[in-house]
Amino acid sequence: MTRSTVTSCPHEWHFRDFDLAGGVYIVTGGARGLGLSMAEALVEAGGKVYCLDRLPNPDESFHEAQQRVRGHSPTGSLHYGQLDVRDTPSLDSTISSIAAQHHRLDGIVAAAGIQQLCPAVDYSPEDARRMIDINFNGVMMTATAAGRAMLQHKSRGSIVLIASMSGMIANKGLISPVYNASKAAVIQLARNLAMEWGRKREDGSGGIRVNALSPGHIMTPMVKKNFEEVEGLKDTWEKENMLGRLSAPEEFRGAGVFLLSRASSFMTGNNLVIDGGHTAW
Repeated sequence: MTRSTVTSCPHEWHFRDFDLAGGVYIVTGGARGLGLSMAEALVEAGGKVYCLDRLPNPDESFHEAQQRVRGHSPTGSLHYGQLDVRDTPSLDSTISSIAAQHHRLDGIVAAAGIQQLCPAVDYSPEDARRMIDINFNGVMMTATAAGRAMLQHKSRGSIVLIASMSGMIANKGLISPVYNASKAAVIQLARNLAMEWGRKREDGSGGIRVNALSPGHIMTPMVKKNFEEVEGLKDTWEKENMLGRLSAPEEFRGAGVFLLSRASSFMTGNNLVIDGGHTAW
């Protein structure tokens, strides 16, 4: 198709490198917030998307997203299943079953995570373990389960690990040492998994890309809770941002589609930072 054709018939053309039609994708932490926003975008791009979260029933916003995407794409669909990423046997079984059902797994977004505000000197071993179990171990076990499925089905898939700019800086006004450390670990994990699974193997498996995505401050339920706990925090963060505001979950939809599509086919082992310039000062 020539450029002149594109200009005269814009509705007959789209940028096919972002097309996820026929692909199968999983999003952990997909009941609401950032995970759900990214999942909805993947469906709009044509993907079959399975959202997994520890909530017995998804947030009302999930059902609203299902209504929005219904009929939007002939190949896209949005599903939900209850799963705690700390339950490794169930995590392995669920991801393996989804891949086996479709004979492929094209991508996964590991977005499950928690936050806890607590001075380092007051952190109990139990609280620290819980944070690491979800924010790092859960992410790693999600990635390795997906990696095994992709290798088995010879899917040259893409794995996106949700980190945070908090893994790169100390957040002004927010005391969360274990959370920040867990996100730094996720960034490093992406590099190492990318190195391990990137090369195509003799049996045709491999070629798997792994990247981290580090958002800045997002107006999610978790962040709103931080604002209730720390007076003046929202104002502090807005002043520290080059755009003078916080982000919305919807502003990361494009990044999710980019990282899971052919548009990022030569990108791996990287950390995509989208923070409104917060870390650029």
